[in-house]
Amino acid sequence: METTALNSQKELSACKDKEDCQENGVLQQGVPVPEDKVEAGQISSGYSAVPSSGAGDDPQHSIPAATTALVAEVHQGEREAWGKKMDFLLSVIGYAVDLGNVWRFPYICYQNGGGIGYAICIIAFYIASYYNTIMAWALYYLISSFTDQLPWTSCKNSWNTGNCTNYFSGDNITWTPHSTSPAEEFYMRHVLQLHRSNGLQDLGGISWQLTLCIMLIFAVIYFSIWKGVKTSGKVVWVTATFPYIILSVLLVRGATLPGAWRGVLFYLKPNWQKLLETGVWVDAAAQIFFSLGPGFGVLLAFASYNKFNNNCYQDALVTSVVNCMTSFVSGFVIFTVLGYMAEMRNEDVSEVAKDAGPSLLFITYAEAIANMPASTFFAIIFFLMLITLGLDSTFAGLEGVITAVLDEFPHIWSKRREWFVLCVVITCFFGSLVTLTFGGAYVVKLLEEYATGPAVLTVALIEAVAVYWFYGITQFCSDVKEMLGFSPGWFWRICWVAISPLFLLFIICSFLMSPPQLRLFQYNYPQWSIILGYCIGTSSFICIPTYITYRLVTTPGTFKERIIRGITPETATEIPYGDIHLNAI
Repeated sequence: METTALNSQKELSACKDKEDCQENGVLQQGVPVPEDKVEAGQISSGYSAVPSSGAGDDPQHSIPAATTALVAEVHQGEREAWGKKMDFLLSVIGYAVDLGNVWRFPYICYQNGGGIGYAICIIAFYIASYYNTIMAWALYYLISSFTDQLPWTSCKNSWNTGNCTNYFSGDNITWTPHSTSPAEEFYMRHVLQLHRSNGLQDLGGISWQLTLCIMLIFAVIYFSIWKGVKTSGKVVWVTATFPYIILSVLLVRGATLPGAWRGVLFYLKPNWQKLLETGVWVDAAAQIFFSLGPGFGVLLAFASYNKFNNNCYQDALVTSVVNCMTSFVSGFVIFTVLGYMAEMRNEDVSEVAKDAGPSLLFITYAEAIANMPASTFFAIIFFLMLITLGLDSTFAGLEGVITAVLDEFPHIWSKRREWFVLCVVITCFFGSLVTLTFGGAYVVKLLEEYATGPAVLTVALIEAVAVYWFYGITQFCSDVKEMLGFSPGWFWRICWVAISPLFLLFIICSFLMSPPQLRLFQYNYPQWSIILGYCIGTSSFICIPTYITYRLVTTPGTFKERIIRGITPETATEIPYGDIHLNAI
């Protein structure tokens, strides 16, 4: 197991201003300041990384050849930093508060009555392959909203069928089990074009409309992150704050709709019997886990641009509170509209939104907006909000990968960040093409259920074991004390060592014992899709046992010695500084 980035930064902090350094073999006394020239490579903060030696060494002398073998292979120049503290906080909040807060949290409430670094990079690629497709759908809706009459309010369009029933038309309409709403047919037959696909076995062609939409999405992403956090840190001032303005507007509008109270009552009324079901706790844990986003490497990447003594404890509490409160308020925004829909259909709230996931936004909520006064205005701001929610989360997800790779291979990419970001964006674009087919929604559902969820939970479990068991909870708390000036209490220690790993293990086992039976609209996924889902999920973290095997084979000594050395944290002189970040994720 590799040392963490915390140790490295702590050592760097201790050596600034030419102070004596700890006897750890990383920096020596009298290390030149960034303005001085040295013959060895420099670490990212501008200080030369050399092994420790006597205090009487002349810092102006050349470093001996025997010493340079231990010099960290890192790029020159100062490490990029956030322009303002608020840039970092908004970026973290924007990453945590995403589309899932708007549709996943309300749906969970509705449903229940109330080497590791490489694995993360692969998971991030899977997420980018389908997450941006959902934003492309939202962009298509946004473009379609610039009209006097929203196109999903009528049954007289070319894509409509004989089952299309517009119960908002004012006529004497009878809703039957075979009836479909205009919003449903607009989403399924015009945007997704699911009728042109026979399922996973026959996805059909690629929708050129959605392809153009996702190209525009990726263009915005590229020019927002190509220069680093100083650029994206300014963009999130818009993408992270704008959704709260729109949520406030939609909350006020939803509260004034007839029947809104029915949705609020359904939202807040607990079903105590559900608390006895295992699935409720699994869904709750999974929701908060994926909402806050630990284990993805994003939080570590963002934090690496902070000062060493940044109050990460306070940032964690603020982000958690803001994220949870956003989910809670979003529930009111969604359920007031669901109550309105139930009132108009003369049905129970539980019958209004049977389909989970994005269809809650693109069918149910879109239909409700279309039948409000000033529907065009509310449609535009709503879908613009969805896009901004998705963008800042995508910024964060890709920045986690980019930061890791740049720190891992600084000699290759440190001066070519723009080109590397372009390569990442293009790769994600081609990876998204399969989700842009006529049956792409089936792929999105499959990736959402299998490619990311169990894999991220497994990686997070391995991270927790590696840090708190092998690296050691005592050493970790000592590092935190070095940063913050106080050591975490027993509550946090117990959570880190026992509760969190056990709970993650419980969720993973629950998923493996009861894999989800996928269904999207009227399509039931075939049995082979479960095997395919497991293969996709396994492909992301297979590099972890692969790297373990590689280390066991290449490490000298007996098998027992290899095992002991493999689970022992390496000192900072044993690995290049650039490797610390990726291996610490």
